[in-house]
Amino acid sequence: MHDDEVTTDASLVRRLLAAQFPQWAGLDIEPVRADGTDNAMYRLGGELAVRLPRRPSAVQGIKRENVWLPRLAPFLPLPLPLPLVQGAPGEGYPWSWSVCRWLDGENPVAGLMTDMNRFANDLADFIRALQAIEASDALRAGRHNSGRGAPLALWRTTIGERLAWLADLDNIDLIAAAWEVDSEARPWDREAVYIHGDLSVGNLLVRGGKLSGVIDWGCFGAGDPACELQVAWSLFDHDGRKAFKDAMAVDEATWTRGRAWGLAIGVLNVSYYRTRSPAIAAQGWRAIDAVLADFAGDEAR
Repeated sequence: MHDDEVTTDASLVRRLLAAQFPQWAGLDIEPVRADGTDNAMYRLGGELAVRLPRRPSAVQGIKRENVWLPRLAPFLPLPLPLPLVQGAPGEGYPWSWSVCRWLDGENPVAGLMTDMNRFANDLADFIRALQAIEASDALRAGRHNSGRGAPLALWRTTIGERLAWLADLDNIDLIAAAWEVDSEARPWDREAVYIHGDLSVGNLLVRGGKLSGVIDWGCFGAGDPACELQVAWSLFDHDGRKAFKDAMAVDEATWTRGRAWGLAIGVLNVSYYRTRSPAIAAQGWRAIDAVLADFAGDEAR
């Protein structure tokens, strides 16, 4: 998936465990087939998971999760994949890695949720609970969390470059126009709040149609809450998006910045992953199409 990715397998995981955490070395190890981009994951027995960064840029995310998830968990309404231990480089593997709690569930599938309104309200409840946690000592959005939650003005160069990568698209002018308008929405001028930073389909879990967990906190930080709204365009249909907006009760400027985030993440995913991961690229296409449909409606009014 990445040019700088390292290869892992179950044999490596077993050797790492045997050398550092032998109490778990005898458990079954099964690769988890998922579309995660930063970490390889292996189920360990019935209740644990091993996560190994795929590339250098993901290493700090593992370390951040070890520090912050235990602090956040008591204040949140859903379980987190709490890290139990942090492993050290070894057995030919170059970076820190972790053993965490396994959370049961499946990723939501756009168009197949039985009660999207309930899901929208559950997700809004989780986001609001996260944002309500006092965040004065949090790391502000920046390079350490891939800029998630940073002012949109700081993203203009990157998105401009990625739009150039997509110059062959028939609707590239519409995409560029929507980004130009939405990214100029009134910026966040209040205190930074905690953000997950990557509320994508692959990082949400459902059981029985109900939101059951939020995983992969590698982009965690504090910043503009509009970043969390990008999922409205990558997952929800029009009616679900309206339910999510109502449940979040955000002002129009924040919603518009959220739409800019939805488009930005869509552009990032399509431009990078369209030849590397069809599943992630498909999420990007869905977000772009949904943003353009909403943007056209706004323009028509």
